Amino acid sequence: MRIDKMLANLGYGSRKDVKKLLKDGAVKINDKLVKDAKEHVNPEEDTVTLFGEVVEYKEFIYLMMNKPPGVISATEDRYERTVVDLLEMEDAIFSPFPVGRLDKDTEGLLLLTNDGQLSHRLLSPKKHVPKTYFAVIDQEVTEEDVLAFKKGVTLDDGYVTKSGELAILKSGLRSDIELTITEGKFHQVKRMFEAIGKKVLYLKRISMGPLELDETLELGEYRELTEVELKRLLEYEVK
Repeated sequence: MRIDKMLANLGYGSRKDVKKLLKDGAVKINDKLVKDAKEHVNPEEDTVTLFGEVVEYKEFIYLMMNKPPGVISATEDRYERTVVDLLEMEDAIFSPFPVGRLDKDTEGLLLLTNDGQLSHRLLSPKKHVPKTYFAVIDQEVTEEDVLAFKKGVTLDDGYVTKSGELAILKSGLRSDIELTITEGKFHQVKRMFEAIGKKVLYLKRISMGPLELDETLELGEYRELTEVELKRLLEYEVK
């Protein structure tokens, strides 16, 4: 790979910007000063430094975020703060994007990556990747509701949802529940409860496919997936 292409791909500027860095003597390969943009480098074997700092090359990046409320699941927005705005520059330069979306006021597990193939596989309607949510409901959730969700409920636009697995954790004037669905319709969890005359007061995604939210992550915090998590994710096949 050409050194100018590698640095440009990592977000250190355009090819023109990178050529200036090279001309200024900012780049070394294996401690050897490099000024030729056409110089080839093996990212797996060679050590590249920029202003004395080692440049870490990755083709893909996989991040788990505990999305906070008030932030939208997008890469950019003129008016709202996005999940990408929460990233450190060292991660943002890989241009990761959220896999799917969580509503602005919804918290919890969000995967960010620049691996488009993986994103497509996880979001494809044909794959039916399960997503589990914890929610607080404004009134009592009953066994009748469990059966209704299992059969599928009719949303406000006439769409009948696929079967959802509803578990009652605590029932009363306010109920704590977990709901697993295999679709990703707009505001789906909220609309499913609206379909049975109830309202979601709090919503948090706790798992997606083989990934489970790391509960040690504070709201707005994120980390790279562990090797075990990444292996499970890349090998994941929906039954």
